Amino acid sequence: MSPRMMNDGGLPPGQRRVAGFPRFGAHLSRPAPAVPADPVIELRGAVAEASDLPIGALSTLPRREIAADFHCVAGWSATGLRWEGVPFAEFHREVLVPALAPGTTVTHIGCRGLDGWQSVMTIEDALEDDVLIAQHLDGRPLDGDHGAPVRLVSPRQYGHFSVKHLARITVLTEAPAVTEPPLLRSHPRGRVWEEERHGLVRGRLVRPIYRTLIGPIKFLSARGARPGAAVRH
Repeated sequence: MSPRMMNDGGLPPGQRRVAGFPRFGAHLSRPAPAVPADPVIELRGAVAEASDLPIGALSTLPRREIAADFHCVAGWSATGLRWEGVPFAEFHREVLVPALAPGTTVTHIGCRGLDGWQSVMTIEDALEDDVLIAQHLDGRPLDGDHGAPVRLVSPRQYGHFSVKHLARITVLTEAPAVTEPPLLRSHPRGRVWEEERHGLVRGRLVRPIYRTLIGPIKFLSARGARPGAAVRH
């Protein structure tokens, strides 16, 4: 077993295991967006032509199931989750590469959900072998609280990179401009084992601050949970 897997019971630096898989995020104070009758993933950015890929088309691509933990930047980890879907590397090879404008060099991938949440990751991070466009969690189709109909899952990055309700993928040829104020600036890669929690401050220094936010964000998230859902910490 590698030294990093021995750390804190197998968790990345600064993480604490929780029971269940909480619905979590300051933007989740409202219910999950309704799933469109015919959901699509919009393909935008440095593609030869903008297009919309029906979610159903994912069934034609290779699929994979992984067991992976989910690590929130606030400091909690949900462990032993089973995700199933299309590896992003396969999606990139079969869908994005053929759609690129000639001579395009991709550096970043932007993802946006139906709820308006968005993230940007380097192409290196997006093509890691455990990154999925997931449709199932623990053997069941995703529900609204965890990203129906499909979501990105990037286990090696903090959870805010794993966009729920994936509705748009934007191909980028350079890093986008930084618009976040310094206090709220997230790390451009957010890798959990390197504890890249913040864009300007070392991860271990912001741990105590982020943990104080768990309670308020948990409260906000519960307000928007689907009826009857258990939001546990």
